Amino acid sequence: VSGADDREIKVWRMSGSRAWETTTYRGHLNNVSCVLFHAKENIIISNSEDKTLRVWDVSRNHPPLAFRRDNDRYWILAAHP
Repeated sequence: VSGADDREIKVWRMSGSRAWETTTYRGHLNNVSCVLFHAKENIIISNSEDKTLRVWDVSRNHPPLAFRRDNDRYWILAAHP
């Protein structure tokens, strides 16, 4: 999984030394700073310079849950197994 300045989150599949994009998630209004995939919960969590943290349910095609900070953005992501 990756996030970038294009405001998108991309899920990749790998085979050997080859990788290709399988899914793109859109919703952040500014650069994506950090992204992680939580395999046990089947979610992607991302944060952005738009001061939001978003939780994407990989198994459904629903809009993400969004959490916003008014004064500062989220900087680091971590997940407990």
